[in-house]
Amino acid sequence: MHPLRKPKKLQEGDTVAAISISGGRAGDADMLERYQTGKKRLEAIFGLKVTETPHALSGSEYLYRNPKARADDLHQALLDPNIKAIIANMGGDDSYRLLPFIDYGLIAQNPKIYLGYSDISSSHNMFTYAGVSSFYGPNLLTPIAQPAELDPYTEKWLRKVLFTNEPIGQIEPCPAWTGIEWTKTKASDIQWHKNPGYELLQGKGKVSGRLLGGCGGPLRQIMGSPVFPTAEMWKDSILFLEFLAPYGGNSALYMLHELRAFAAAGIFRLAKGMICPALSDDAKAVLRKVMREEEGLDDFPILVNVDFGHRTPMTVLPIGALAEIDCENRTFSILESGVE
Repeated sequence: MHPLRKPKKLQEGDTVAAISISGGRAGDADMLERYQTGKKRLEAIFGLKVTETPHALSGSEYLYRNPKARADDLHQALLDPNIKAIIANMGGDDSYRLLPFIDYGLIAQNPKIYLGYSDISSSHNMFTYAGVSSFYGPNLLTPIAQPAELDPYTEKWLRKVLFTNEPIGQIEPCPAWTGIEWTKTKASDIQWHKNPGYELLQGKGKVSGRLLGGCGGPLRQIMGSPVFPTAEMWKDSILFLEFLAPYGGNSALYMLHELRAFAAAGIFRLAKGMICPALSDDAKAVLRKVMREEEGLDDFPILVNVDFGHRTPMTVLPIGALAEIDCENRTFSILESGVE
């Protein structure tokens, strides 16, 4: 994978745009207060100025019916010289529908920080396709507007990755975690759990490569499209993959289908190693089954319980940045800066 172009770092006083490029809940009546909370935190904690793209607060129903409006918002934010970064309000399930409307030349010609996770994976790959690094990390509604306060771990990595052009270095595990909260509003209502740290599922030695991946479901939605990474891009990469399936019902089967789809695309045989967020025991068994029994990749390094994806807190992963998994010491590091 060739290096992607890095956007410029953020500074206090910069203007960032909040965008609803996937789900539109930020503009729904019951979520507007939470949106304002996230906006105020970005302004108070990081010294940023926050503006909304034209349709960011148009609501779930309008944005579902108008994917082109979402694409237009992205284009406008890219073209506006005053906007230095674009932050997704939330994920969702259908941002693949923007594909026919995206101007990839605009992304390439106007490299800016683009931040979000979950269904934002689809639009991250639009940036990758255009040759620009983007950032798998916090959305505005979750966890930036998480009830009570922005946790110190998430704040630390937002600062380290987006506001400095120094090498990012070792990403240590968070001390404690909680879920993504949509309904609880008091700090006392949120249950935190001690984090046991990273777990080496398999592998040995050190491996390095450029970060590439996202959330399994959205990645499957864009398979076969022009923006799904090519074999050349997957080659020698460090995968970051999260799977929502392990959390109930027939979930292990869904995860198995996602893993087999990626295996059929040759991704695991091309990559150097992989990091995943926390996985249930059932999910780990499914992952081992595919890797060892079906792919024959017994020594493929896999580090799990890394803090990205659908829980709080989370770090920030610059797509395309050079990263390293150290199996012997169970560490994960990003070896260069995410921004210029």
